[in-house]
Amino acid sequence: MKIAVMGAGAVGCYYGGMLARAGHEVVLIGRPQHVEAIRRDGLLLDTQAFQAHVRLAASTEADAVRDAELVLFCVKSTETESAAAAMRPHLERDALILTLQNGVDNATRLQAALPQEVAATVVYVATEMAGPGHVKHHGRGELVIAPSTRSADIARMLIAAGVPAEISDNVTGALWAKLILNCAYNALSAITQLPYGRLVQGEGVQAVLADVVRECLAVAEAGGVTVPGDPWAAVRRIAETMPGQFSSTAQDLARGKRSEIDHLNGYVLRQGEALGIPTPLNRVLHTLVKLIEMRSAEPD
Repeated sequence: MKIAVMGAGAVGCYYGGMLARAGHEVVLIGRPQHVEAIRRDGLLLDTQAFQAHVRLAASTEADAVRDAELVLFCVKSTETESAAAAMRPHLERDALILTLQNGVDNATRLQAALPQEVAATVVYVATEMAGPGHVKHHGRGELVIAPSTRSADIARMLIAAGVPAEISDNVTGALWAKLILNCAYNALSAITQLPYGRLVQGEGVQAVLADVVRECLAVAEAGGVTVPGDPWAAVRRIAETMPGQFSSTAQDLARGKRSEIDHLNGYVLRQGEALGIPTPLNRVLHTLVKLIEMRSAEPD
């Protein structure tokens, strides 16, 4: 299958690399420093199970999505509309687009911008770009995909490539479950610049995490969303399964980049306001991250 990865950061490079390693024709669309390294040396796919240089195409231009049957849409939530506009003239009419992004409303926003079929996808993976063209995998890797005309085929293809995948009729609930994990950890990891394992050892942190989870669940319930599983157990488990992982928000702030906090704690805050549910902890975490972003944006 010909596959394009729009937004080849850590998540896009990991899944694109796994699919290319399985024999699919993959093109990564990303930043110049990564594209140059991948064109020269291949993608260094550094996982918990193996390390390999994977040869695949790479481009800095959105027109590289041309002829792709499947697009893994991995841009930041802040760039959903602009990336959709850049892709739109070049997409095949019958391309399927999977949204491998943080936040819960990206598929809806993307579907409003494109005529192609869009399937929301929940991502559970710990990765980072350890250098130009070098993706480091720290743990997990499963995907939960919304039903679509080809979701079953895509799930089988992913599983064959070593990526656990399943189809769920409650992807909205699964997206909220992932959102709760992000709301619990991302801002705290970003503010402290600590990985999850060390973060949870801090005084009072467990109580803060529990309060964030309660706020998120109250907003989800008020909005008619059924969150599957035990979200609090999932939050506790993350620190055990990914102890060395820094949140994506922490990585963004460390590099002086704008984060996705408006689509994480900020989203819960806005939904809570609309539904009449107080979310004071999410408000504080959102505000603190925005202040750090503001400081980073100030000239020296």
